[in-house]
Amino acid sequence: MNAHAQAIPPGPVDVTAFRTDRTAGVKGGKTAGKRALVDLGPELSDLQERLFAQGRTGSSQRVLLVLQGMDTSGKGGILRHTVGLVDPQGVRIMSFKAPTEEERAHDFLWRIRKALPGPGIIGVFDRSHYEDVLVPRVHELVDPDEIDRRYGVINDFERGLVDDGTTIVKCFLHISPAEQKKRLLARLAQPTKHWKYNPHDIEERARWADYRRAYEVAIERTNTDVAPWHLVPSDSKWYRNLAIGELLLTTLKGLDLDWPVADFDVDAERARLADEKPVT
Repeated sequence: MNAHAQAIPPGPVDVTAFRTDRTAGVKGGKTAGKRALVDLGPELSDLQERLFAQGRTGSSQRVLLVLQGMDTSGKGGILRHTVGLVDPQGVRIMSFKAPTEEERAHDFLWRIRKALPGPGIIGVFDRSHYEDVLVPRVHELVDPDEIDRRYGVINDFERGLVDDGTTIVKCFLHISPAEQKKRLLARLAQPTKHWKYNPHDIEERARWADYRRAYEVAIERTNTDVAPWHLVPSDSKWYRNLAIGELLLTTLKGLDLDWPVADFDVDAERARLADEKPVT
């Protein structure tokens, strides 16, 4: 049973050509899909621990999972249900909001570089450097030539990360306007969810077409061979979580991870412990 994030082919991008409610490849629907995600847990955890162990013994390999999407598309849900399947000590989660005054005083990648995962770590960006070519374009905050320049800067930046041992997994969480409205109303219906609601979201919904186009251009301009984009149908939360889980599992399998070989004499250390005087 498989659910798949969809690799976005090179060239012009039209996200409306991809269904937001796709749940193909999962027999048994929601119940089976949620069970399948849980079943991924042991293998995901094992591979993540191997990655972590290698990072502690000299390997430069690491993973960066980039999650981008409209509000309510499910970045938090992925963190809880999918990324939550692995040991948190091997994960670094960063959430990027509007830049602070200090961050605006630097190059747009300054705060991103500070948040990158170290060797052996799975880094997760809840929003990312792509905010700096999306929001400024939609709200006309930056000169178009500067935004155009940033696409190239991002490509060079990501290629440098890959050359340094980072595997980048970029995901566009594809949600429909109708599903977003449903989720916003659900937040308003529950007092325990009011903290998640932002009245500003309504204003941003009015710019839906502008954001869609901004995403299409950004994906087209940065969909490279070393850091390709994946589209994840996200109207169904369980399918979205499973698709990300499978994508992460495939990524870790592709790193050919193994347990680090001991840099000491195992038999000698075993003998030392056997001959040790009782500890009091």
